[in-house]
Amino acid sequence: MATVINMPRLSDTMEEGTVASWLKKVGETISEGDILAEIETDKATMEFESFHDGVLLHIGIQEGETAAVDSLLAIIGNEGEDISVLLNPDQNRQDKETDHTKNDDTPNNTPSEIPDGVEVIKMPRLSDTMEEGTVASWLKQVGDSVEEGDILAEIETDKATMEFESFFSGELLYVGLQEGETAAVDSLLAIIGPAGTDVDAVLSADMHSDNTQEKEVSIKETPATTIVEKKSLPTPNPEPVVPQANGGRIMASPLAKKIAKEKGIDLGLVKGTGDQGRIIKRDVENFVPSVVPSSVAQPFVAKGQERTEEIPNSQMRKAIAKNLAASKFTAPHYYLSVEFDMDNAIAFRKQYNQIPATKISFNDIIVKATALALKHHPQVNSQWLEDN
Repeated sequence: MATVINMPRLSDTMEEGTVASWLKKVGETISEGDILAEIETDKATMEFESFHDGVLLHIGIQEGETAAVDSLLAIIGNEGEDISVLLNPDQNRQDKETDHTKNDDTPNNTPSEIPDGVEVIKMPRLSDTMEEGTVASWLKQVGDSVEEGDILAEIETDKATMEFESFFSGELLYVGLQEGETAAVDSLLAIIGPAGTDVDAVLSADMHSDNTQEKEVSIKETPATTIVEKKSLPTPNPEPVVPQANGGRIMASPLAKKIAKEKGIDLGLVKGTGDQGRIIKRDVENFVPSVVPSSVAQPFVAKGQERTEEIPNSQMRKAIAKNLAASKFTAPHYYLSVEFDMDNAIAFRKQYNQIPATKISFNDIIVKATALALKHHPQVNSQWLEDN
């Protein structure tokens, strides 16, 4: 008899999990104790083993997808066994109701299906704690040809600014969020499809199927009035596009942009050594300006008056502030100070890093020592809950 495997709760705070990778494929024989998949939780990526024998008949969550705890993860049973009832017992009834509704619709009703070859791109969940994202910059414009693997945009999450690549080929027909705008995960980001596609029909179909009224409420635009004296302030929005000699935009990795912003380096003066002249981390770190500016001009403020500057917070700063406040006010704190002689650790790290293709930090050593200590003192690795 087939057995349903649900998304396990691998930590006490876990509410949903992401399948990092499947180590077994549909049709393969499973033995008790075999590793089925690697699941990413809110704390770590952990191996999930099978407690049943049989054949992997169905995978409910594909690699990279996220689902709540107790969602259908997989089905294990005998080869050729009928599992249609286990997949969704109410599916047939819902399909009949949907077909009945479609038959009652008149030809003038709003279309409920997206045309073939057209892909609606939603705001991706780029981290396990991401609830909304900000479009830092678009690397493709409406009307541009897009190939699978091309970088569509750079999206700022609560952790970092990441490149988002296209998994489809076609023409960029529509952009749902402009640069600097913020929207919730699964909000409409873009539409890709054949040239000449009726975008209005696709938008109507997407609204009809996804009830986009709730999504539109979650879209937040960065107010332009929150920045005083915009010309003299550094904003968290991406750097303006500075045309190169060939008239194109500056191509740089998110990390390179971040380092350049922290050091106040104009990317237009940096020569890229990456693919197709792309500016990468080492280009910014090794950049030496030919002329060092004397000082930054400060705006005039009359004596006895005050001047303030309001700069909108980035998604990362919002998440840091929220989590720090939560940990400070909800968890009891106590502080200890201990001094250590690190001479041996320093010598060990220097010797270990001489091995080719090997590099460890002091933080790595401390984490390793902490892990070993917790195994010897498991009571330290405990939590206080309401009942236990």
